[in-house]
Amino acid sequence: MTVKVDPIPKAFIWRRLHSLTGLWFVLFLIEHLLTNSQAALLLGESGQGFVRSVNFIHNLPYLTAIEVGLLGVPILIHVIWGVKYALTSAPNSSKNDGSRPYLKYSRNRAYTWQRITAWMLIPLLAMHIIKFRFLNYPEEVNPNTYLTTVSVDPGLYTVADRLDVKLHDQREIDQMVNAHKSQAGLLEAARDIRQKNETEFSETDEKILTAAQHYEEKSAYIHALSKFHLKPNKVVAEATSFGTISLMGVRDTFKSPWWVAIYTLFVISACFHAFNGLWTSIVSWGWVIRAAAQTGARKVAITLMFIIGFLGLIAVWGTYFINLKH
Repeated sequence: MTVKVDPIPKAFIWRRLHSLTGLWFVLFLIEHLLTNSQAALLLGESGQGFVRSVNFIHNLPYLTAIEVGLLGVPILIHVIWGVKYALTSAPNSSKNDGSRPYLKYSRNRAYTWQRITAWMLIPLLAMHIIKFRFLNYPEEVNPNTYLTTVSVDPGLYTVADRLDVKLHDQREIDQMVNAHKSQAGLLEAARDIRQKNETEFSETDEKILTAAQHYEEKSAYIHALSKFHLKPNKVVAEATSFGTISLMGVRDTFKSPWWVAIYTLFVISACFHAFNGLWTSIVSWGWVIRAAAQTGARKVAITLMFIIGFLGLIAVWGTYFINLKH
């Protein structure tokens, strides 16, 4: 006797995939906010914990493939199917004309806020990626030189000194560019020496060829500096590590009350969405079945929400206002 097995519905598979990518988002959020919190005073002197963590991530092999495959693709899947579910969902925790149920239970309110925060997170996440991964991403001249622009404030000078960061204004950059151009004749002199193809040692040739080599090596650095067109309140910050220059960029961002407000909203929305979704996933996957176990799991999810949210807000409020203002 042949037993016919019904195929698993595609809708069920996509919901489970959406749930799994959501769990991956929770893990990433924990790592990301834990790393960022180290920029604040409580978990890292002058942000050194942040610098070490960011340098470790930046130096991972195949980083671009990791970012695309392990972050970009799962988050994109979660967003696409999340939008689909949000468009077809029917929140039932608010008063209405009687055309749909009105339930006052906490889980119904959580269901509604899960959809609200989903719509909030789409533009906030896009803004975050565009700002820190593209618009404000440090300029890498070589593995030991990173550049970014920051605005001037009284505390910048002492912070730069503590972090061993060099600051360049437009006047200094123009002087460096002009001085570099004045040495361009070294390249022509070096070409003449190479064409002569002398086999006997010459101290003069050695100095010229060595100076020409240094000139060529410095050209990339000068070219990178010259791309910045600075206003009087802006300088270029230069550091020898990606983590340090990233910290300077984070500090500069959170000097602005507007960015502080936006990222406060971002952190709160992300934490609620992630950990409310975590509890929902635990229940929907059948990891906890009994009512008491589900209540316990909800308490754990809420506790994690507050802890990780606190760490995220430390990064927003503590990076500049507490740790790196002076």
